[in-house]
Amino acid sequence: MTFTSDMIAELNLLLKFPNKSLMQGLKIHHDAEADVIAAAKRLFDKGIVTLPDGGYLTDLGHDLFEHAQIVRMALTDK
Repeated sequence: MTFTSDMIAELNLLLKFPNKSLMQGLKIHHDAEADVIAAAKRLFDKGIVTLPDGGYLTDLGHDLFEHAQIVRMALTDK
């Protein structure tokens, strides 16, 4: 199985969450790109974020964020 464009949009949005504090989140505004709004809704539906327009990462979201960072670092040219 390969990454779909929806999965890539979700991963990209996941990587935009602040990682310095559990008390920080994201707010996706109504005028954001349609793919970002849709990705936020899918992450919410999957239990990865607390609100359909972002919010905070759930416990699952924090785990996935860490894994996404590892994948990004492994694929980044150094």
